[in-house]
Amino acid sequence: MLRSEKLFDRAQRVLPGGVNSPVRAFRAVDLCPRFIEQADGPYIYDADGRKYIDYVCSWGPMLLGHNHPAIRAAVEQAVQHGLSFGAPTEAEVEMAELMVDMVPNIEMVRMVNSGTEAVMSAIRLARGATGRDKLIKFEGCYHGHSDCLLVNAGSSALAGGHPSSAGVPEDIVKHTLTAQFNRLDTVEVLFDEWPGQIACVILEPVAANMGVVAPSPGFLEGLRALCDRYGALLVFDEVITGFRLAPGGAQEYFGIKADLVTFGKIIGGGMPVGAYCGSRALMEQVAPCGPVYQAGTLSGNPVAMAAGLAQLRYIRSHPELYVSIEHSAKELAAEMRAAAAAHGTDVSINQIGSLIAPFFTPNGVTTFVDAKGSDVGRYARYFRGMLERGIYLAPAQFEAMFISTAHTKEDFQRTLEAVDAVFAAL
Repeated sequence: MLRSEKLFDRAQRVLPGGVNSPVRAFRAVDLCPRFIEQADGPYIYDADGRKYIDYVCSWGPMLLGHNHPAIRAAVEQAVQHGLSFGAPTEAEVEMAELMVDMVPNIEMVRMVNSGTEAVMSAIRLARGATGRDKLIKFEGCYHGHSDCLLVNAGSSALAGGHPSSAGVPEDIVKHTLTAQFNRLDTVEVLFDEWPGQIACVILEPVAANMGVVAPSPGFLEGLRALCDRYGALLVFDEVITGFRLAPGGAQEYFGIKADLVTFGKIIGGGMPVGAYCGSRALMEQVAPCGPVYQAGTLSGNPVAMAAGLAQLRYIRSHPELYVSIEHSAKELAAEMRAAAAAHGTDVSINQIGSLIAPFFTPNGVTTFVDAKGSDVGRYARYFRGMLERGIYLAPAQFEAMFISTAHTKEDFQRTLEAVDAVFAAL
């Protein structure tokens, strides 16, 4: 028995499903999960000593690869002074100043501890600022596990066949309205149906929890116009796209200004972190300035701030990295398409920036309906074949591949050799 198998057996006795986040259980691919002991650059190493080229990258934070020396040094220095103070620190101020400097259209930042917390707080602020209760989200988009947003969700909720959750009262989700990503008409219908009642529209500007689905031309612009017309706030969930698509995130990449923006992942450099941001007028409605209450014992944790600052400072000093990783992702996606064509494999490869997702369907994927048409069983076989060849991918169809600056040409070549072999066998 592999050591990962022994560890998983132990884990299932004390952790629900043996994991602390559902997708890690590998149920969608019918395997025992690999327990990871170490990571460096583009590689992770499991408890059995096996090395993998990693395209999960801790689900996005590792833009510079694992264990980057600048981030590691910053964390090591920070822990010398203590782990948490429950009091303000200079690092929090520096982080907020840096984010305001880098991200278009934000003036103030509130640090929290996760993407879920960031989105939950942004929604509360949107409701408090507008005096309205209802919100619009998109089917297949995932915004964390807060009650009002765990409706028709994506990510592991979709992969597991449970797009909603038990334990969420109907009275809470009755204010959550669902539209279709890349379908402006479905949004306008909801605004017309609930006049003067919709506080905000929230979305991933690139839907990266139903695989990877980019916004169609005019979609984001249309949402901006609809929100302006009906007096609602536009909220970008940039937990994934923030500082990944561009130094200023999706707002910079697409040239669209949101009213509120949430961040996570990359701004922590691998440490638990989140943030919600917006104009001074909106953000000063948050306690202690205003009536919208939100607090957190470990918010602005000095170790997390040190890691995040190191990564963001590196990004600001090396903006050319975005050109490089997007070029790598485009080439990898193109070669994957070529391999699919060579072997007659029905797969649609979506790519934007440093995000890639293969959908095992003969049709293009631009909507959630398209994504749901994917053959999840075939993805599972693809995943298993790639894992056997040392390539670590998301263990579920409806997730993204993440490219980092640490991935080399040799890594991509090994990946493509594995893709070719697996596509040939599917």
